[in-house]
Amino acid sequence: MPLEAEPLRKLGFLTIGLFEEDDPGRGHEATLELIALGEQLGFDSAWVRHRHLQYGISSPVAVLAAASQRTSRIELGTAVIPLGWENPLRLAEDLATVDILSGGRLNPGVSVGPPTHYDHVKGALYPDTGDSEDFGFDRVRRLLDFVRGEPVSEFSGTEGFEEFSKRVQPHAPGLGRRLWYGGGSLRSARWAGEHGMNLLTSSVVKAEQSEDFAEIQLSQIRTFRAAHPEGDRARVSQGLVVIPTDTATREQRARYEEYARKRAPRTAAPQGPARLMFAPDLVGSSAEIAERLYAHPAFREVDEVAFALPFTFQRDDYLQILTDIATRLGPALGWRPAA
Repeated sequence: MPLEAEPLRKLGFLTIGLFEEDDPGRGHEATLELIALGEQLGFDSAWVRHRHLQYGISSPVAVLAAASQRTSRIELGTAVIPLGWENPLRLAEDLATVDILSGGRLNPGVSVGPPTHYDHVKGALYPDTGDSEDFGFDRVRRLLDFVRGEPVSEFSGTEGFEEFSKRVQPHAPGLGRRLWYGGGSLRSARWAGEHGMNLLTSSVVKAEQSEDFAEIQLSQIRTFRAAHPEGDRARVSQGLVVIPTDTATREQRARYEEYARKRAPRTAAPQGPARLMFAPDLVGSSAEIAERLYAHPAFREVDEVAFALPFTFQRDDYLQILTDIATRLGPALGWRPAA
């Protein structure tokens, strides 16, 4: 590890929140328990993925509303809400409500683009406007404006016994500064910076100027900060898949290594028409992972992370991984748990 390495300031984790179709309650409860454990271990943030028409969290805002009542300190984020499925005005109301309930701990991450398998769902999602919907950045801009308190109605005042506001209620002060964009391209990184958002960068990027993952991610981070009003102080969170094995059993280590081995081929070259590049999963002791992270050019540009938990592991695996991250890997990166 280089002696000049800056200490990690914020440590978070990301979970997909899987569940069984015939028992979704148990899966959701397991997700809430994991978030509560994260707070006990001193993590700064817990993030949930968003999955529509799958056996993962389809309503992260609702899940985080529940999590806000089981925790008191840990920040709660979405990584990410695909806005193609959302009405920005209604989403702004939900986000503001959960932020108020959490005491100002919500960190909504969003992205744009057509919904996955759009041709198969547009009749249900947008039966009258499916062919004319705009899934570009304007959807994010509208959400930003609504969350930040811009007027959404031309009417305000009293009507009978009811009071009406021109802006979204409740208004959540500070939430507008905690909106994140999940970007994987130079264009999205630049747009997020120009609009004063924070940047979530993950283990997937677009191979635009290079086929080296770390080089691509570094370029996107620097493009974002060059466009952001706060420059080098603009917030970026990196989300690689990290699996420490310090206290893992022999069987767990073997399973983790096999998981990473099966996913490794996709990291060798750009995948599909979008030319997506995937980062290798980092499996090993905390000392080994810390050394690999300090050698990662993009990691050296950030001081906060939200390490992604693997998709298909069991409860005991997640407990071991989270505990090792909080008690071994985090300190190896200069991080200290929250009180």
